[in-house]
Amino acid sequence: MAYETLLAEFEARRAKALAGGGAEKYAKRKAAGVWNARERIAYLVDDDTFIESGLFGASGVYPEQADETQTDGKLAGYAKINGRDVCIVVNDFTVKGASTSATNSKKIAHMKRASTERGMPLVVIGESTGARLPDAMGSRGMGQLLGNDITQFRRLRETPLCAAALGPSFGSSTWLTCQADFSVMQKGAIVAVSSPRLVSMALGEKVSADDLGGWRLHAEVTGLVDQVVDKEEEVFDAIKRFLSYLPGHHLEAPPDAPVAAGSGADMDKVFAVLPESRTQVYDMKRIIRAVVDQDTLFEIKPRFGKSAVVGLARLGGRSVGIVANNPLHRGGALDADACRKIVDFLVLCDSFNVPIVLLVDTPGFQIGTEAERAGAPGKIMNFMNAMTLLTVPRLSVIIRKSYGRAYVCMGGGRHSDDVAAWPTAEVSFMSPEFATRIVHGVGAGEPGFEEKFAQIRKGADVWGLAEVYAAQDVIRPEDTRDYLIRMLEVYKLRATKGVGQHLMRSWPTSY
Repeated sequence: MAYETLLAEFEARRAKALAGGGAEKYAKRKAAGVWNARERIAYLVDDDTFIESGLFGASGVYPEQADETQTDGKLAGYAKINGRDVCIVVNDFTVKGASTSATNSKKIAHMKRASTERGMPLVVIGESTGARLPDAMGSRGMGQLLGNDITQFRRLRETPLCAAALGPSFGSSTWLTCQADFSVMQKGAIVAVSSPRLVSMALGEKVSADDLGGWRLHAEVTGLVDQVVDKEEEVFDAIKRFLSYLPGHHLEAPPDAPVAAGSGADMDKVFAVLPESRTQVYDMKRIIRAVVDQDTLFEIKPRFGKSAVVGLARLGGRSVGIVANNPLHRGGALDADACRKIVDFLVLCDSFNVPIVLLVDTPGFQIGTEAERAGAPGKIMNFMNAMTLLTVPRLSVIIRKSYGRAYVCMGGGRHSDDVAAWPTAEVSFMSPEFATRIVHGVGAGEPGFEEKFAQIRKGADVWGLAEVYAAQDVIRPEDTRDYLIRMLEVYKLRATKGVGQHLMRSWPTSY
């Protein structure tokens, strides 16, 4: 009888925990078209693979709140995504606004530790109000809640970390979004240090939620989120797709995949993308999509630093990181945001053994007062430093322009394992127009300019680069895909089974 009583208590406690914040709160969310935490888990992970950790967790600071802190507002556990083990934490906003407490902080720490030590990606789905009050107030609250785990925000990139922001995502949801290898934000979510209400009380500053931490701010200005989507299911689809390009941990190579049907079918048209005029703009993404396997380009930060394009893709079934200039924006000149975006991506690729392909067409770095105020020199030096620390294979193809120090940052010389160029490539210290003005003292439209300009431009053509073996090959544009696939095979890390040295594993994710 005692045994039956214990089982009955177990079932009652389990039912209460699974009910979260209660039917009324769940119904309100459903009416608003917002998923609850368990619905999010069900969509994200493979069927019947979720094993929960901490189902019976509750407030440890105020035991009398146990009946209103089911799972303590954060669901945690293990599951599979596309057949691969992962650790997950999903906030349950119906319980105390998923606010951070001593108990649920232990859950996050446990999942992070298991992820790191056992080599599983960690996925954190945010929607939270920040630290739980009054738990965190006073010296006792601070001593119990904060600073007790030195590894909480340590990032050595042993395993991929994905974070999502849905709805209000303050406190830990913001910190983890900033720290993640991949962060995705649903339109309507807010990522900020504090809520608009607290900002208003503390500073007397009235601010809208969108202005404080909306998706446009983080996608276009701060660069803190990697993708923005409209619907909840797109949040989880993006996470699943991102993980498909990466290994489960840093000591294995990324997984291969079958080559998609139709891959390479447009290579015979790729040269036509390039305008005949050397100064006319075009969209580099058209060339990228033609070169990589069909429909595999997964762009990162598409709204930020738009003169550069970075993204994961596949070439011949292998995961690769694409870094390219895009003349459609700023003529392909690299500003501070574009430099930071590229460096973030280089760190990701090197940390998880993803080879890098650089497609080059840039007149150099943006110059002027705007660039200096944005800290361009520091961002450029970070870019240069990152290129010297890469230990994964990197291949560079010069499509058109490669001028100045940007030539080095975009893989020129020994900053790539192999440099190829199209016959259209031009390499020089600066634009021939500016060089003609400086060297010969004549500008466009002035007598003698065309003759002097032609002389200087001829010295920038691809053949000089090939003659001094700074380009290992000059290739026909339509051969680019086959060339890169073959070179990826040549330069793969055989001795270490595809694993690099990860010299940038502690590089900050937000700076």
